[in-house]
Amino acid sequence: MAHKTSAVSDEPIEVLFAIYPKFNLLDFAGPLEILEWARHDKNDETTKAFDITIAADEPKVLSDQGVVVGSQITYKEAHERLNDFDVLVIVGGATEPILKSKSEPLPTIEAFAELQRTDYTRERTLLSICSGSLILAEAGILAGLSATTHPDAMTKFEIICSNAAQRDLQERTDVVEDARYVVNNLRFDLGDEDENPYIRRKSDAGRRPSAARKGSVSFKGSNGRRESIARRAAMRLGGLRVITSGGVCAGLDAALYLVSILVDEDAANEAARYVQHEWVKGLIVDGLDV
Repeated sequence: MAHKTSAVSDEPIEVLFAIYPKFNLLDFAGPLEILEWARHDKNDETTKAFDITIAADEPKVLSDQGVVVGSQITYKEAHERLNDFDVLVIVGGATEPILKSKSEPLPTIEAFAELQRTDYTRERTLLSICSGSLILAEAGILAGLSATTHPDAMTKFEIICSNAAQRDLQERTDVVEDARYVVNNLRFDLGDEDENPYIRRKSDAGRRPSAARKGSVSFKGSNGRRESIARRAAMRLGGLRVITSGGVCAGLDAALYLVSILVDEDAANEAARYVQHEWVKGLIVDGLDV
């Protein structure tokens, strides 16, 4: 695949779904259906917006609901091709064995995020559905960001986020309990690698732009220091867009948001109409919903 600096192009947006034993079937199938249906032109079947690949350790994976899903590539092959993908989707399910053994898809998440250090002008998105966010938290991806998960996993999520922040000497995660999904969608002027404000370093504590939640006191207080809306809208995405969602239906909402920003709002609304789902918007943190 030719090198792309953005997922927005005439080529299909490459999406990698990461599954594992006893993953939640609807966490996988719901967002996949949304992305499979999305079109640049709803009247033209040849304008599919997303090309989906499924990765797993084994050729066939048993879901928590007893349905077997076939993978297309192994995680080893996924690592070899990781730079081809614009979006990595981590579904929920039986996450405890992964957290204990540090097994896949945790290494794939870390490698996908690490790509920003060598190619931070490329637009990439990491999306977790339901308890998939616990794996992101364990990987340290959510340090200094805002994030959510399924309500039943919230306490465990907070503990993992806190432990990861202490382990990595990083900022804590702002855990959001009342959002369908949470998007960290920061935009920056991109300079040299040493000046890239999105690459997180242990020495950067306190230097990163505010990740205050919209409507909060800190957001309002920092608003006057931000660039104009027009200037910010013209900026490229300077790092990994990170989206975490609640449970199954919230995962549909997050997938629709993804369609709206990588294709357009009309495509998202058409996908919602087709699957007969009412799109409930989530929370956009310290960035533009563009």
